[in-house]
Amino acid sequence: MLKDITLGQYFPGDTPVHRLDPRTKLVCVILYFIALFTANGPCSVGLVFLTLAFAVGISRIRPGALVKGMKPLLFIVIFTAILNLFFTEGEVLFRWWIFRVTDQGVYRTVLMVLRIFLLVSSTFLLTYTTSPLQLTDGMERLLAPLKKVRFPVHELSMMMSIALRFIPTLIEETDKIMSAQKARGADFDTGGLAKRAKALLPILVPLFVSAFRRADELATAMECRCYHGGEGRTRMKTLKMGVGDYLTLLLYCLVVAGAIVLVRLGL
Repeated sequence: MLKDITLGQYFPGDTPVHRLDPRTKLVCVILYFIALFTANGPCSVGLVFLTLAFAVGISRIRPGALVKGMKPLLFIVIFTAILNLFFTEGEVLFRWWIFRVTDQGVYRTVLMVLRIFLLVSSTFLLTYTTSPLQLTDGMERLLAPLKKVRFPVHELSMMMSIALRFIPTLIEETDKIMSAQKARGADFDTGGLAKRAKALLPILVPLFVSAFRRADELATAMECRCYHGGEGRTRMKTLKMGVGDYLTLLLYCLVVAGAIVLVRLGL
């Protein structure tokens, strides 16, 4: 299960998606979320789905990587599907005991599951094609106007970048600790929920110790390099938006507009 968590991983490449300005990708993700939550009909949801499929295709990211990243969220998907399937009003299609399946329940179940998949997949696509450093720079530039009200834009961006950067590291560390505990006879796969939770204690303690040690080493390294936040910092690579970035933003604006029109038309 731990190996299925791919959030925070970056796959280097030289595709049109990889070459986009990080600010463009961040804004496009926000626009995509707007279109996704606006869509509630077959045609509008199909438009949103095709948009993501097109982006995945030109980014050359394997669709299997997106599906693999959904595995840790399988419980949330199933729980959401059950709630919508059995507790939505509508014309009853099937009834058993206190449970009933309605036409609207089936429709909402398919819609919600698809929304979760598209939402998570679009987020994964952003991290897969954008390095943590680029995300930091893009987010800081987008939030730059907030500096006028003394909002710690640089510090917030740096924190999020470090968090994304260390997700794969902590997952790998957890996997190593679990393997070491299993070699000593620990059992994490059998027993009830309470027993499994208790069995995780030998993992959490060394994991927290390792995380705090890495944080202390990172803080020391940043201090040794005279890091004092964003004050007076310069950049080796200045972000510049090109024609492709503006065309991409226009495309996503058209997707949002198309989703709104299709919803107004009942499609």
